[in-house]
Amino acid sequence: MKRTATILSVILFLFSCADKNEISVVEHEYDLVFNDLATKWDEAMPLGNAILGSLVWQKGDNLRISLDRSDLWDLRHAEELTGEDFSFKWLYEHVIKGDYRPVQERFDVPYNKYPGPTKIPGAGLELPLEAMGEIEQIRLYRRQAVCEVKWKNGIRLTCFIHAEEPVGWFVLDNYHQKELPRLVAPVYGNGSPEKLEDQSMHNLNKLGYEQGVVEKTDENKWVYVQKGWGDFSYSSALKMKQTGDQVVGVWSITSSLVDDNAADMVDVAMEKGLPAYYKSHVGWWDTFYSKSSINIPDKTIERQYYDEVYKIGCIARSKAYPISLQAVWTADNGSLPPWKGDYHHDLNTQLSYWPFYTGNYLEEGYGYLYTLWKQKDVNKEYTKAYFGTDGLNVPGVCTLLGQPMGGWCQYSLGPTVSAWLGQHFYLHWKYSQDRDFLEERAYPYLKDVATYLEQFTIVENGVRKLSLSSSPEFNDNRIDAWFKEMTNFDRALTRFAFRAAAELAAELQLKDESAHWLSLEKELPAFDLDETGGLTIAEGFPYEQSHRHFSHLMAIHPLGLIDKSNGEADSKIIDSSIAALDKYGPDWWVGYSYSWAGNMKARAFDGEGAAKMLKDFAECFCLRNGFHVNGDQSKTGKSKFTYRPFTLEGNMAFASGVQEMLLQSHTGIIRIFPAIPGSWGDVSFDKLRAMGAFVISAERKEGNVSKVNILSEKGGALRLANPFKNGFLLNGNKKNDAKDGIIEINTAPGDRIILTPE
Repeated sequence: MKRTATILSVILFLFSCADKNEISVVEHEYDLVFNDLATKWDEAMPLGNAILGSLVWQKGDNLRISLDRSDLWDLRHAEELTGEDFSFKWLYEHVIKGDYRPVQERFDVPYNKYPGPTKIPGAGLELPLEAMGEIEQIRLYRRQAVCEVKWKNGIRLTCFIHAEEPVGWFVLDNYHQKELPRLVAPVYGNGSPEKLEDQSMHNLNKLGYEQGVVEKTDENKWVYVQKGWGDFSYSSALKMKQTGDQVVGVWSITSSLVDDNAADMVDVAMEKGLPAYYKSHVGWWDTFYSKSSINIPDKTIERQYYDEVYKIGCIARSKAYPISLQAVWTADNGSLPPWKGDYHHDLNTQLSYWPFYTGNYLEEGYGYLYTLWKQKDVNKEYTKAYFGTDGLNVPGVCTLLGQPMGGWCQYSLGPTVSAWLGQHFYLHWKYSQDRDFLEERAYPYLKDVATYLEQFTIVENGVRKLSLSSSPEFNDNRIDAWFKEMTNFDRALTRFAFRAAAELAAELQLKDESAHWLSLEKELPAFDLDETGGLTIAEGFPYEQSHRHFSHLMAIHPLGLIDKSNGEADSKIIDSSIAALDKYGPDWWVGYSYSWAGNMKARAFDGEGAAKMLKDFAECFCLRNGFHVNGDQSKTGKSKFTYRPFTLEGNMAFASGVQEMLLQSHTGIIRIFPAIPGSWGDVSFDKLRAMGAFVISAERKEGNVSKVNILSEKGGALRLANPFKNGFLLNGNKKNDAKDGIIEINTAPGDRIILTPE
């Protein structure tokens, strides 16, 4: 991110907060700044560290800091998703005979019938506002991940969640009021679990928990313990210290899934002191922001991009649970979160990790793969029970622990989910070139995926296919959402899985295994095309009405099986497919549709189109705090969906779209500024990552590339599409041998390559 402070000011800043209870901050041009507190939880100022999260807003007459933790879950399991009839074979038989109601009742209905399983909220801190006077400003300092509220009478509240430790801090300065912040429990009530038909009726008291209470355990410490479903429980703790007109507080939440105890955490933190925590907190964020940056002339898109970078820092760590629908910002409105805050693997988790690769956030993104790997045995049991095969598939909608939750079964129990998840193992290898990861994680995971697909597919007349196929979310959860012929969605994912397994096996010199996977890929049907040459949903089903999920275009993006670099035939498919999206328009798109379309148009080298899609997303599908809320909030006709459930995948896919405009490497050839609008004369980026473990910085001035700086982390062949109009210099020496427009350089680990125009 562009810096607004000099090195000296940063040093002074760190020094100023080293020995006293002060949360010093440095302003940045893209801080969030308002003159009032948000009055809705989903417009609040967000803080987080992927384990804990908080939202700063106004609830009624109180300033509220919502407290959340990623592993707060009700993990009850619907009995409908167990037993002998919990199988694809049973489903298939009912589809074939046209008796679909039993399928919906068994697989789809439980998702809305019961309040759990679900993500649940944690607690809150509240401070009465009545005697505080008028607010002067509320600001989210992005560089330090600190929220500040200032009142005109001089009172100042600053708060942050430590970047790595499961504690949050706040400081009240110039505070003379009698009432201190208080720990507040969610209202779970004392009811018994109820079956509900309408998801909107899922109030927290329907979970049937015995209400936990907040207890004062000593003069300056409060603890709240909440028992959940089964053996699960969690605890929240708050400890404060008041000295004169300053109040310092520290809070924590822990769950029974970990060994830590919140009451002990706040004792340890207060003993160690805020200055030590804040120093390491700021150090983490400074390192995080140094990983990459961009500079583009469209400030709406640039601001939103840095909104998303900040969110990445809040919601992802290498050993944390993956990003769920709302991550660490569970709804704080007395109800269950939108779509239960779960893990949707039919799009949402996958899109949420798109920007981690080119953005150079491999360490943060590893949490996704870390959890999927840990849940492999659970997922294999599900695969054996439901699909009747060896190998690995994953529920398309699942709990924190990877167990199926039900829902529209074409997607919540989809047959190719693990292939899309497997792409992320593939991408981590391609961008990192980590041989240990390749041998111990990437290939073993994809091998299990390919093994499952080999056993689950059938061969008819020499063609390998699925017995039933679907394409999210065409025809929703009706029987006609099942296609007898394999959809382009499933063709793309199955083809990718076999091809990627073959590539990784070959990299490991497993020649027989590689040849086997390639032989299976050759048996798959070709992609189905409509009369214009564009991709259909399935044979006989062209794309001919607006739809939010571009599942039929997976082969173009993100899988890259069909690409402009492959020649005229692929170019025609891409152009015709995108033309159909444009023709039928965005009536039934949501925010992530615009983000995905931005990525797609960038892959088609349409910079103007990509920028328009991304700008529409930023201006029409985000709340004032940057949260993506699915529906068109501008009411300008960008979509007929105008609702506002908050989910994160649209935000993350937006960031990926910006990166696709600046740098592409998915074909093995690195392209600098491949999809830039003609009006973007001056553009630059610093330390974006390309496949092959190349870290790249580049500048474009007045429409011409002026410098490309490449670090080769692991060595190997660098292939770069020549970004210069004429000759170029390699590390200051004249070099003009760009064969067919491609610069090829053999690199050693650690080599630094600087290219400039001649």
